[in-house]
Amino acid sequence: MRGISSGEVALDRQRIDKWLWHARVVRTRTSAAGLVDAGHVRLNGERVTATSRPVKAGDVVTVALDRTVRVMKVTGFAERRGDADAARLLFDDLSPKSETSSASTEPVTAERDPGSGRPTKQERRAIDRLLGRE
Repeated sequence: MRGISSGEVALDRQRIDKWLWHARVVRTRTSAAGLVDAGHVRLNGERVTATSRPVKAGDVVTVALDRTVRVMKVTGFAERRGDADAARLLFDDLSPKSETSSASTEPVTAERDPGSGRPTKQERRAIDRLLGRE
């Protein structure tokens, strides 16, 4: 095996479903295979139809997931699934930053023009004084 001992595996490429799982795009490898089978994964712009399709460093993986699209450039591979910090080292995020997603994270406060709607307690008392109802 090209200078590699029998216990080691060359990680210059990896199955797409396994890479998606290692990169923590999905929670389970079965979910990764389901994404590929459903046609939600593209590799270098072409739809992936087989979960065994290998990815290599430099490939661009596009995943349609939960009403969002994630675009990732493969930078590395892992033998085992690690924590989130280790997963971030496997790809560069090329996803476009949308303004709607950043606006939706801020809480929306209700605003009303002064003088519109029901009068406040202070305004009701002023009206009562004006009309002589005190």
